[in-house]
Amino acid sequence: MTSPKTVLITGTSSGIGLAAAVAAARAGWTTIATMRNTGKAEALLQAAAEHGVADRIQVKRLDVVDPESIAACVDEVIAEHGRLDALVNNAGAAKIGTIEMMSVEDVRAAMEVNFFGVVATTRAALPHLRASRGRVITVTSVGGVVGQPFNEAYCAAKFAVEGFMESLAPLAATVGVDVTVIEPGAVASEFVANQSLDIPALLDAAGPYAPALDAYVARTRGAFAGAQTPTEAAAPIIDALTCDRPAFRIQTSQWARDFVATTLADLDGSAVQNLTNTWIR
Repeated sequence: MTSPKTVLITGTSSGIGLAAAVAAARAGWTTIATMRNTGKAEALLQAAAEHGVADRIQVKRLDVVDPESIAACVDEVIAEHGRLDALVNNAGAAKIGTIEMMSVEDVRAAMEVNFFGVVATTRAALPHLRASRGRVITVTSVGGVVGQPFNEAYCAAKFAVEGFMESLAPLAATVGVDVTVIEPGAVASEFVANQSLDIPALLDAAGPYAPALDAYVARTRGAFAGAQTPTEAAAPIIDALTCDRPAFRIQTSQWARDFVATTLADLDGSAVQNLTNTWIR
């Protein structure tokens, strides 16, 4: 009997990661649902039980900024299941603020979580994905294609992820590994709430950027009012996981497709600048 395929998903305590873990298990995959703090697994385990897939989900600790944690988790998966067929890089953290409001250490921290964490986890998984002729699926963002005010650090990290994966994809294909990036727009999840933002304090600290930040916050609240649900945003991840030949770049909604198209057809950069200028004025 062929053993079920195994997928490792990072950042599954809430939002897209939680929804993707449950959906992967429902699709028949043995799902290794990882998170930095396994004490936050209750919502995932409850959702798995509600959908009748608790027996297909295994929670493990994996901190993407800790190489020893990554190695230990991947080694455990191979020891226990004998294979790894897919990696879903989902863990990430938003960072709101412009460079004069942040330290260089803040920027480095954002890069560690959103970029180097993806690099390190992908590196650890690739030998096993080569063996299974599997795939790497990475949740980036429309912010990895379109730079956005007050998101310099976050967008820089997501742009880096897109460049890394776009460069890796053709090489990985020569050894049988598919590489895909998933680009969500606004998602109604705990991702933004988890930043614990104090908007009045941010505005007080913004100095000459306060009017622009105030306009940006108002625009962003409006965008999230019409956001996708995590389940909707996770559906393309499962499509990429289960289809024969996934595309390299997949957006999770028509809005996201229209948004990133602004950059992909913008040879001189003016279309993006004209668009994002309206967010802060």
